[in-house]
Amino acid sequence: MTPSVMKRCYRYRVEKHALTVWALDRIGTDGADRFEGVVLELKITSPLPDVLRVRVRHHQPAPGGLHGFDMLATEPAPVEISDHGEFLKFTSGRLTVRLARDDWHMEFRDGGSVITSAGVGDLAWMQLEGGKRHLMQRLALGVDEVIYGLGERFGPLVKNGQSIAMWNEDGGADSHLAYKNIPFYLSSRGYGVLVNSTGKVDFEVGTERAARVQFSVPGEELDYFVLCGGSMKETLDLYTQLTGRPALPPTWSFGLWLSTSFTTHYNEATILAMVDEMHRHEIPLQVLHFDCFWMKERQWCDFTWDDGAFPDVPGMLRRLKDRGLKICLWINPYISQLSPLFAEGVAGGFFVRRCDGRVYQRDAWQPGMALVDFTNPLAAAWYCRQLERLLTMGVDAFKTDFGEYIPVKDVQFADGSSPSLMHNYYSYLYNKTVFECLERWCGRGNALVFGRSGTAGIQRFPVSWGGDSESTFESMAASLRGGLSFGMSGGAFWSHDIGGFSGNLDATLYKRWIAFGLLSSHSRLHGSGSYRVPWLFDEQAVEVLRHFTLLKLQLMPYLVSLAHEAELHGWPVLRAMALEFPDDLNCRHLDRQYMLGNSLLVAPVFNHGGIAEYYLPSGSWSDLLTGQSIAGGAWQREAVDFMRLPLFLRQEALLPLADTGQGGLVEGSDLRTLRIASPRDGCVASHMAFLEGRAEPVQFTLTRKDSVVTLLASADVGPLRLQIGGLGRVAVKSNATCAGLREHWREFEWPDSAKPMHLLILEDTHQDQRALEVRR
Repeated sequence: MTPSVMKRCYRYRVEKHALTVWALDRIGTDGADRFEGVVLELKITSPLPDVLRVRVRHHQPAPGGLHGFDMLATEPAPVEISDHGEFLKFTSGRLTVRLARDDWHMEFRDGGSVITSAGVGDLAWMQLEGGKRHLMQRLALGVDEVIYGLGERFGPLVKNGQSIAMWNEDGGADSHLAYKNIPFYLSSRGYGVLVNSTGKVDFEVGTERAARVQFSVPGEELDYFVLCGGSMKETLDLYTQLTGRPALPPTWSFGLWLSTSFTTHYNEATILAMVDEMHRHEIPLQVLHFDCFWMKERQWCDFTWDDGAFPDVPGMLRRLKDRGLKICLWINPYISQLSPLFAEGVAGGFFVRRCDGRVYQRDAWQPGMALVDFTNPLAAAWYCRQLERLLTMGVDAFKTDFGEYIPVKDVQFADGSSPSLMHNYYSYLYNKTVFECLERWCGRGNALVFGRSGTAGIQRFPVSWGGDSESTFESMAASLRGGLSFGMSGGAFWSHDIGGFSGNLDATLYKRWIAFGLLSSHSRLHGSGSYRVPWLFDEQAVEVLRHFTLLKLQLMPYLVSLAHEAELHGWPVLRAMALEFPDDLNCRHLDRQYMLGNSLLVAPVFNHGGIAEYYLPSGSWSDLLTGQSIAGGAWQREAVDFMRLPLFLRQEALLPLADTGQGGLVEGSDLRTLRIASPRDGCVASHMAFLEGRAEPVQFTLTRKDSVVTLLASADVGPLRLQIGGLGRVAVKSNATCAGLREHWREFEWPDSAKPMHLLILEDTHQDQRALEVRR
């Protein structure tokens, strides 16, 4: 390898919205140094306030085809560019880059604070053996700095010390490989970096150099964005402004999904028997998913029901719809040579081709399968027509499986894109095609895919799931790490296979995974060779599934509000502890617990002994299931039965709840109760509720001044209840009636929400702290 390291600024040019700098790998000004050397051109622009784009170019890149992600921010933002003699300065909003005029030094600043930098040796063009060329950038990594993100990764949440390649592969949920490689990392210092390359980007996070994050790409151009919102949450907001906000999923999708599983043998009778058994056990079911074998084997995909197993498809779908169910079907982007659609796809030029013009085929997954070429608009439209036939029958959603088996040798795409740049990006085009087809058919807010692979921007097309996990506690923990990592990479809605996809699933693991699964944004019972229905395990599994399904329905107004929050800001539903508590150093490495939104802390149980270990940040926390309060700022260890897990309400968080108990399905966000724990003097708690049938959200605000608690709403929503925990005696002052004690929650009826409710605190003492073994 021959590196050419940039050593000084050679010259520069200032334009209205851009600063262009030419960097040189020579220091001297005499002899050959006056005319030889490698020059790199850096063009700095700003697509959004607080975001800087740095495009580094050596030679001209290849024309045509794909050159970056689908960015939504294209207009230049207001900037300030100035020459200060010793350095050049480019500012957008709170973010500034300073470039030294003499030696090579770049410094990124949030206001007056340096967040990262690059010096001599940190920017280089490299020629490798065989003539391959790369561009490399290093950015400083602070002593106390922690790096997150880089896609859905199942190893440690903190990426420091890891070497990570952006290359989508079907590696399951228990390896260093990833289905969703996203070249965006998030720093604990409140900034992020997105490398705008759809191909293989190699990241070295404190490995090649202990105090550097290094990223490199093949070719003659390196394009990256530095984003600085001042906090990790605000930087995620910027990232999703740039690459696209998550769409709002339909409310029904947050209910319980039941799958036929993968290699099981089933027909209409089998399916209806399972659905009816769920109903008999009073377990509310929302979605029925048909996996691969709704089509005939070896013909995937022909988008045609197997008439041997399903002789009366219209009647079957009607019978399922009459039971209140939504229908999801498994699909993938591959067309078997045995599919009746294969010849049609060849004739239409709808498949990826070899360089000699023949259709690319392989015998992986399906015999002689071809790949639909989604860079060809005619191919994408043809694929959508197959889906529309199914939507006409009453299908509601598609599981967009696969998308990783994309070749890079001896193939060509219709738009001329480099296969190496298309390998990861194919998954984005595939999910985009299906999602937009559903959105056209079902309307905005009613489209949903259940996708496995992806890259930057995939958050625009919910939902993503974590792929093929094993039926072990270790794989359950790895799945959670993957979901949290995906959330730190811009993914808002995420799911996993409850019980694990493959392996020998025992009743204990199944029941513990149910609790985790129903406290995720989307919840699906799915496996490989067996059905994941609870009565196949034991009677208690039925009770556990019913209990946590009803709990999720009770949380539905809260989940709907989180979905709208994701649509507005790009924040994930499942959040790493560090995202909500960035200043608590104990939270930085936590990856076996999470925040469900900003109000609820969830700590799944990952062992057969039923021992939960978790950390509560400082403040008072209330057990959502029992109402008992506990002081934070310490580690906790406790034994929990199958009907609960550590689930805590954050102090002064105003939590909306629905009523449950009728076993009804999810029809909307039916808000009935507001719950708050331990409001202190001076407290101002609020919640923005998105209620069914209302064009505008309703703002609820609870305040406490001295001993008076006031609750008001921005609109009349009829009678509600308020539950307060963590206090002593509370009396009614006006517009409320005391409804007694519900477990440890004091409940008050609010008959007229058009007027404020006033309560008077008579005894400001907290309940006894729950006795737990504390590890400090």
